[in-house]
Amino acid sequence: MYKYEIIIYWSEEDNCYVTEVPDLPGCMSDGKTYLEALKNTEIVIQEWIDTAKKLGREIPKPKGRLVYS
Repeated sequence: MYKYEIIIYWSEEDNCYVTEVPDLPGCMSDGKTYLEALKNTEIVIQEWIDTAKKLGREIPKPKGRLVYS
């Protein structure tokens, strides 16, 4: 399990929970429930890392809480 910070919020426009992983540019997901959004985010984090490895790109290390505030 990776230890990346996940930001989760409700989107009225999309009528679902949206997540962002600030340490991984463009890494976002969503879900109809809070738990579904988190589960989907775990999958997307793994896919992001797998893709970065295949492309030979650097994989950022988790920076921790509130770095982006």
